[in-house]
Amino acid sequence: MSMLNVENVHTFYGNIHALKGINLHIEQGEIVTLIGGNGAGKTTTLRTISGLLKPSEGNITLNGEDLIKYPAHEVVYKGVSMVPEGRGVFARMSVTENLEMGAYSQSDTGKLARNMERVFHLFPRLKERRAQLAGTLSGGEQQMLATGRALMAEPKLLLMDEPSMGLAPVLVELIFDIIQQINNEGVTILLVEQNALMALSIAHRGYVLQTGEIVLGDKAEQLRNDPTVQKAYLGIE
Repeated sequence: MSMLNVENVHTFYGNIHALKGINLHIEQGEIVTLIGGNGAGKTTTLRTISGLLKPSEGNITLNGEDLIKYPAHEVVYKGVSMVPEGRGVFARMSVTENLEMGAYSQSDTGKLARNMERVFHLFPRLKERRAQLAGTLSGGEQQMLATGRALMAEPKLLLMDEPSMGLAPVLVELIFDIIQQINNEGVTILLVEQNALMALSIAHRGYVLQTGEIVLGDKAEQLRNDPTVQKAYLGIE
C-alpha cells in the first residue's frame, strides 16, 4: 500500500471543474513533484489533499486512512502539513511565535522545544532572527519560516506549493538543498514547483497536470528526458 493514494478525485470551485478524476500515489520517503502550467490544478490538488477543499468525488487515503472525512486542521493531526504558495506567514508575529503556531497539534512542551531546535538547525538564519517580526523578513527568510512552521507539526507528508517563487537564484538552490535534507530525515514530500527543471532534479517521480487531468506520470529522470515535457515545461526545444 502506498503512503498517499489519490483516486479519481474531482474538485470544483463553484461551477468550475478544477480537478477531473486525478489519480496519483506517493510512497513513503519519496519526493514527488507535480508540474504543469498556470491554472492546471496543481494548487487545487494540494488544497484538496490538505482538506482545505473537499472533493465532490473520489478517495484520498494516508496509510490507508480516509482523509476526506476530516476538516483541514484535523488533517494536520493525521500527519499532513502544507507550506502554502506565497508563504502566508503571520506578519505581526515574531519568528518564534510563527513556529509555535505550527505546533498547535503538539501538546508535549518538550517535543515542541526539540522541534524548534530542529528547525533552527535547518535554518540558522531563523534562529538569529527569532525575535524579529515575520513581516520584516526577506522573501527567502519568510520561505524558510513557512517551511519551518510546517515542520513543527512533525508531518509524515509535507505539501510544498511553489517554494522558489520570487526568490533569487542563490536562494532557490538553498531552498532545494533544504528540501532534500528534510526528505533525507524521513519526511515524504509532494512538491508543486514552477521551476520544473529544479523540481525534477531532486524528485524521485513526477506527474504532469494539464487542465485538471494528469496526462503523464513517470520517474523524474524519464520526465526530464521526455521531448514533450522538455518543450512545454523545461524550456528545451
